[in-house]
Amino acid sequence: MKAEGNCPGLAVIIVGSDPASQVYVRNKCKDCTEIGIYSEEYALPEETSQEELCALVQKLNEDKKISGILVQLPLPKHLDEKAVINTINPKKDVDAFHPANVGKIMIGDYDFLPCTPAGVMELIKEAHVEVSGKKCVVVGRSNIVGKPQAMLLLHSNGTVTICHSKTKNLADECRSADILVAAVGKTKMITADMVKPGAVVIDVGMNHDENGKLCGDVDFEHVKDIASAITPVPGGVGPMTRAILMKNTVKAAIINK
Repeated sequence: MKAEGNCPGLAVIIVGSDPASQVYVRNKCKDCTEIGIYSEEYALPEETSQEELCALVQKLNEDKKISGILVQLPLPKHLDEKAVINTINPKKDVDAFHPANVGKIMIGDYDFLPCTPAGVMELIKEAHVEVSGKKCVVVGRSNIVGKPQAMLLLHSNGTVTICHSKTKNLADECRSADILVAAVGKTKMITADMVKPGAVVIDVGMNHDENGKLCGDVDFEHVKDIASAITPVPGGVGPMTRAILMKNTVKAAIINK
């Protein structure tokens, strides 16, 4: 692509000093360097105004060097995430959060997929796990992971249940799953008695345990011998999320050529 004069470019915007977000941004820029994608990082102070942030996004929309724009979430409380996402050109929205892209995912005719759910699907595919006809349970209903994850499993002909804080008999629902995706952000919430023997367990959570160690939503040590396949935290879904971001950025460069 570079030889043809079309070098993919990614702009990452981070507002404030959330430590987890800073780690993500550092890793994303490292990935770009590793595979030859041009990248720009904008680290803005906590007190950045809505107008300043949207003006920067608008400027990047028009910048020919930039194929993809990523605004690191969550944003500080005084900023309107929805308005910021809506400002991104859908053809440069490599996170696939813009309503136009969300709608395309819903009907199964999309340019980009959200990085984490797409990474999960890639892991399932690489592990030769058949989704079609399987009972899939997604714990969590966020716009970033839970909802799009359910939609992608549905597109692969899974029979999908979405669980959340108001779900009755959560343990029973989880136990019925052939494929269980935990994306709720609660430390070791999925325990061994909630997992069906032989189930595929995918842990999207990124939490800290009582010793300050990184861990997921699944009690890995007690579940690993029950599941037929399980993703660790760290080192499971996280690297896949970053890989899909790179893939989306390359795709954006082709679309925006």
